[in-house]
Amino acid sequence: MSLDWGRLEEVVERAVRRARSEELREMADAVRALAEYMKTGFQETNKRIEELGKTVAELAKRVEEHGRRLDELTKAVAELKVAMGSLGRRWGRDLERTVLEIYRDALEKRGVEPGRVEKFVYTDVDGRYLKPGARIEVDVYIHDGRTYLLEVKSHAELEDVEWFAQKAGAVEKILGRKADRLIIVAVNIDKEALERAAQLGIDAVYGAVIE
Repeated sequence: MSLDWGRLEEVVERAVRRARSEELREMADAVRALAEYMKTGFQETNKRIEELGKTVAELAKRVEEHGRRLDELTKAVAELKVAMGSLGRRWGRDLERTVLEIYRDALEKRGVEPGRVEKFVYTDVDGRYLKPGARIEVDVYIHDGRTYLLEVKSHAELEDVEWFAQKAGAVEKILGRKADRLIIVAVNIDKEALERAAQLGIDAVYGAVIE
């Protein structure tokens, strides 16, 4: 019996092709399964990342809210400190600076740096500007050629506004320059005092209006 080498080669070739096809199919199935696993894993990971992002955003919002409330509480405590100091007749430079710090944001928006405000004191001995012996005391802030005169009070009343306007006029003459802005800063201000300040062109920075 003779061996048909051509036939044998054909059978072997088909067997090899079949084996390769099965291997490739198995490999393709394995790759497909791996891809599906990775896809599912990435989707789950992305979902968790999104949830984590939402949680972080919520926490940031809460921290911001707590920060705002803390600022309000700090301001309220400072205002209470000023009020208690005023009632105890201990009103002085330290409490004035406390008031300036309480309203730092409002003052900075008006061009005033609270930490650089200085006290101006002048005694009108011969009555050249006011009545003889009058003590003229205001807060002054000068920056970039601009002059600001300030009156700091725990509770600003009508007479405080009137007196500030008079003192400001005298200080302008003493300094030989017109003030660019007059500002009265008060924790509390009477309604009539606030209205009078507006009439006199005095800017008012305050915590509350007393009816």
